[in-house]
Amino acid sequence: MALKTRHWDRLGNGGLTFTELGFGTAPLGNLYKAISDEDARATLDAAWDGGVRYFDTAPLYGLGLSETRLNPFLRDKPRDEYVLSSKVGRLIQPCAPEHRAGVGKWFDVPQRREHYDYSYDGIMRSFEHSFSRLGVDRIDILYVHDLCVFSHGSKEISDMRIKEFFGGRGYDAMISLRDQGVIRAIGGGINEWEVCQALAERGDFDLFLLAGRYTLLEQKALDSFLPLCDARGIGIVTGGPYNSGILATGAKPGSYYNYDAAPKDIIDRVNAIEAVCTDHGVRMVDAAFQFPLLHPAHVAVIPGGQGVAETKGNLQAAQANIPAALWADLKTKGLMREDAPT
Repeated sequence: MALKTRHWDRLGNGGLTFTELGFGTAPLGNLYKAISDEDARATLDAAWDGGVRYFDTAPLYGLGLSETRLNPFLRDKPRDEYVLSSKVGRLIQPCAPEHRAGVGKWFDVPQRREHYDYSYDGIMRSFEHSFSRLGVDRIDILYVHDLCVFSHGSKEISDMRIKEFFGGRGYDAMISLRDQGVIRAIGGGINEWEVCQALAERGDFDLFLLAGRYTLLEQKALDSFLPLCDARGIGIVTGGPYNSGILATGAKPGSYYNYDAAPKDIIDRVNAIEAVCTDHGVRMVDAAFQFPLLHPAHVAVIPGGQGVAETKGNLQAAQANIPAALWADLKTKGLMREDAPT
């Protein structure tokens, strides 16, 4: 069965066609554990063979490693057959071993440190560096990366970085690249819908890659952000649809939610959701993948895959059939917002 696709063309420039299942490449940057080049390539091959044609990366992922691993994989692929996105906002710089970024998070990666730079020159340099690492002749989507509280530690610093992005003309750099046709779309890769909304209200953005904030567990983005996207034709890519894994694994001992040990209220809610899924003969992971795609602004969902087995599991989830009665039961039991599109 072929993967379903969604076409997005907010600007009337022909747009982009996304496979509903995209591939998020943070795990290929050796996130939380090292994998070999051979295993990384096998994982990418499994995604391509399964029909995946949207690949998202970033300089941050493995401090350049994710992009350089995509390089040989994409080299012989027909360029018009896939959509590629990367991100800007950090420069990845050589450094002494004792200054290497992400120790304990990124394993067996280049000796590099990250430097936030949301200025015009910083955006342009980051974009050029990504081109060099990827080895492609075109990047379709450029997301400004991590302007959020989660990444910067406080709302004050997040607000300061947003001000830097607009005031330092980083936003102008992205608009210029889009206006010249160098890239097809601009957006933000962000962990909080509130920050996405702040950007959308101030600038002319096409797409947002929103991580973990519109899922079976969380739907507050329906309050104001997703209606704004509907009104403006802004597309949404959901990253982290399993909320760091708990919607894939179930509420098992050691389950993670938002990159940390799951608290009791989340464990209880996941157990209740899984019980409803079981009643309908549905794997919870399948429902978790399919749920964001029920919202009309969504163009793709990109769970990470650090191995062939995980990638095949995502392919299975993308092709699952979910009965409408499941969503109705979740709403009846107060486990899903009544206004969530189903």
